[in-house]
Amino acid sequence: MHTLGNTSSLQRRTLLLGAASMWALPLAHATPPALMRPLVYRPGMPLEGYWISEKYDGVRGYWDGTQLWTRGGQPVAAPAWFTAGWPAIAMDGELWAGRSGFSTAVSTVRQQQAVDAAWRKIRFMVFDLPAHGGRFNERLPALQQTLAALGQPWVQPVVQSASTTPAALQALLRQTVQDGGEGLVLHRGDALYTAQRSDDLLKFKPFDDAEARVVGHIPGHGKFDGMLGALLLETPEGRRFKLGTGFSDAQRRDPPAAGRWVTYRFRDVNPSGLPRFASFLRLREDVEL
Repeated sequence: MHTLGNTSSLQRRTLLLGAASMWALPLAHATPPALMRPLVYRPGMPLEGYWISEKYDGVRGYWDGTQLWTRGGQPVAAPAWFTAGWPAIAMDGELWAGRSGFSTAVSTVRQQQAVDAAWRKIRFMVFDLPAHGGRFNERLPALQQTLAALGQPWVQPVVQSASTTPAALQALLRQTVQDGGEGLVLHRGDALYTAQRSDDLLKFKPFDDAEARVVGHIPGHGKFDGMLGALLLETPEGRRFKLGTGFSDAQRRDPPAAGRWVTYRFRDVNPSGLPRFASFLRLREDVEL
């Protein structure tokens, strides 16, 4: 495995600081919540029976009836007022700080001591009731009724609309992205809540993205001498590849430490399953796969 151990003191310090920050995280839940995960929508896939909503770019949140968790099983230290009166039923949603507010959401959720002023900017956008037992067509009205009775403006049901035509879906995606949104989510109406990836839940964005874990660093050359040249990443399936584009100079000087998760964007995958034309998007503070 490639490392920066023999290249620069700055890079070695980065690895040590990154490792220290990982130990500073609060203890995780013994078992991360079993959540429904999306596949990617491809043009031409049938749309009949799907509900469409905006894909909120925040931190996945799971309320188990008594405690709020990240999808990786980290407890969320929200202020007492934020979850006061929440129902004793499981709710799946996104802790969201508005469009272009991903970094704000992450920094707020990761605080071990809740900062009240920061949490005033967060909304819990709820899109499902995992333990309801019915199909999404049944869970959706139950969700809307539950949150209407709760009556808290920072807890909102994700707005859903019935799917129409492929052309209308493409137009909605363009408008959503133009307005600052990340993309769309398609949820099959007759689907039960299952903790797996399937076409019951689809994401539709202008580009594909995925997460991978940093397992090494490849030193740069030329204008990047003494800095990061590329990250060596490992996907959740165990595939490894180099990621060398999309970094700012500051990120090359202070790269994500080994063990951290990053999000990368890509256009397609090659026959081996590795991404094509991949580039770095951002560090994922909330991912524990």
